[in-house]
Amino acid sequence: MSLKIRLARAGAKKRPYYHIVVADSRSPRDGRFIEKVGAYNPMLPSDHAERVRLDDARIRHWLSNGAQATDRVARFLGRAGIIDMPSWNEQPKKSAPKKRAQERAAAKSEAAA
Repeated sequence: MSLKIRLARAGAKKRPYYHIVVADSRSPRDGRFIEKVGAYNPMLPSDHAERVRLDDARIRHWLSNGAQATDRVARFLGRAGIIDMPSWNEQPKKSAPKKRAQERAAAKSEAAA
């Protein structure tokens, strides 16, 4: 059974609130989970102390038992100093210009030079 530390959505419509849970990777996002290990409230300002709450001891326990954190939760854990800060690409490759657009841009720059 592969375990994930991930977000499970709670809260009302247009008022998101997330529980940070340990769950089997095959279970649905808001479905069955093993344990709640924190909470994330994106409605609070970034510098607010209660925006992200984590149970350090339980998270360390699950990480030592083989649980993998998702990208967003890994950032939270990195900022809290529980794991090394993960690196991520600010510009996804998917949003880069496609081949033809790159060729047109290169042709324009050559014509201008």
